[in-house]
Amino acid sequence: MSDARPMDPEGAVAPGGKLAQQASGGASTIALSLISHTNAGKTTLARTLVGRDVGEVRDAQHVTQEAAAYPLLETPAGDALVLWDTPGFGDSARLARRLAQQGNPIGWFLSQVWDRFRDPPFHLAQRAVRNVRDSADVVLYLVNASEAPDDAGYLTAELDVLAWIGKPVVVVLNQTGRPRPHDEEAADVTRWQRAVGTRPLIHAVTTLDAFARCWVQEIALFDLVAGALPPPRLPAFARLATAWQRRRWAQFEEAMALLAAPIAAAACDREVVPDAGVGGTLREIGRGLGIAADAGDGAKAQASQALAARLDQRLRESTDALIALHGLSGQASGEVLARLASGVAVDAPVDERKAAMVGGVVSGALTGLAADLAAGGLTFGAGMLAGAVLGALGGVGIARGMNLARGRTGTSLRWDDAFLSGLVASALLRYLAVAHYGRGRGDFVETEYPPFWAPLVAAIVAGKRDALAAVWSRREPACDEHAVATALGAVLADAGRETLARLYPAAASATAPSRATA
Repeated sequence: MSDARPMDPEGAVAPGGKLAQQASGGASTIALSLISHTNAGKTTLARTLVGRDVGEVRDAQHVTQEAAAYPLLETPAGDALVLWDTPGFGDSARLARRLAQQGNPIGWFLSQVWDRFRDPPFHLAQRAVRNVRDSADVVLYLVNASEAPDDAGYLTAELDVLAWIGKPVVVVLNQTGRPRPHDEEAADVTRWQRAVGTRPLIHAVTTLDAFARCWVQEIALFDLVAGALPPPRLPAFARLATAWQRRRWAQFEEAMALLAAPIAAAACDREVVPDAGVGGTLREIGRGLGIAADAGDGAKAQASQALAARLDQRLRESTDALIALHGLSGQASGEVLARLASGVAVDAPVDERKAAMVGGVVSGALTGLAADLAAGGLTFGAGMLAGAVLGALGGVGIARGMNLARGRTGTSLRWDDAFLSGLVASALLRYLAVAHYGRGRGDFVETEYPPFWAPLVAAIVAGKRDALAAVWSRREPACDEHAVATALGAVLADAGRETLARLYPAAASATAPSRATA
């Protein structure tokens, strides 16, 4: 959710959600309590929500020995949201029976003394239950979604414990694995809804995996908590939710700017290729006419490598900043930039000698045809030729006029538009990977993306084709990197919001704000 720092009174984007309407009332503290069967991942989820390493995480039972409160956020009005992490339930059936015996004060007291010395884990579980009853406004009951509800033999007894506590409950499915399509997650939610039944204390069932949740799911959780709170607690919680959403949207906008910066730098980047001289010119002419093999040009290869090295470094730095922005540790690893030679375009003056050679060879029938006279991409179309016959002298004249008009006197390499648009899709995938990485998982490690992400992102970026073309057009005649980054950041933010809304339709209201409301 956030760290424990006070919230900024202003946010980058007006939040969505149910709580924006309820902003009046006195300052208050809202307490959420995480409870579950032992070793279900409460502390791991707490680390992800709090945004720092709290408690102790080990693959063992009864690691958490005492209930501990962690501040999630505060508002300038003095409201506070607190998360309690509690010891897990071990022998749930025995715990439910013991709680049912509280009507006998003497027996209860004697059993407490006995348990404290002879069965400490069971004693801790009882203390945790009393803490939740006394402190919580809403209980977040964590279940292990990697097992079927019918295999969770503790479920019925723990539902009885929740009934004894008597506080509203939101069931949270943890250990769901890597991100999955929405319909698969919804099927899990439905399965557990059937398992817990229609008990008055159960207000909702949702998914929030400690390892692979996304922050928009946390917004959805806020709405579910609001639905479970009694009316007098809603104004304070509305202010807390609004402040938290503003910070998250500000974080989103900052992330989009971080992703746009290296791509904008790449869009403006150029690498000059030294003049190849007369011999090189003759080889270019031969290759242009198809009568010489292209064995590769050493100068161009070196220039391509220099472009790639700069882009690789910028992408690594951007990824490291993105990781830190999300409260994670770790660094970008591996080759952030794949070697894509096809992404390099030649930005060169039209070769006047090549134009003359082409004009002399084809001397007669260019009506309705296109003659490519550029060293990589500049095409004289039929409309420009207007049915004229291009001779050697005419080729030189047109080429020289184009060079003068474009101010090109030397050859350079740059990234082509298609490659830059590919970087946009790659940036969104990288954002999703970081935004879904729970802090409880440890240092950020690049892993393979869920298979349904790439086609979704590709389709969304394809839908921004015209907007991206307008961004890349800013490279001519002189590239203003800041202007390109600003324009690209807007396109990335729109694509990012659409991606999140498509991935999490249940939280669509949280992903709806446009930049116009910033």
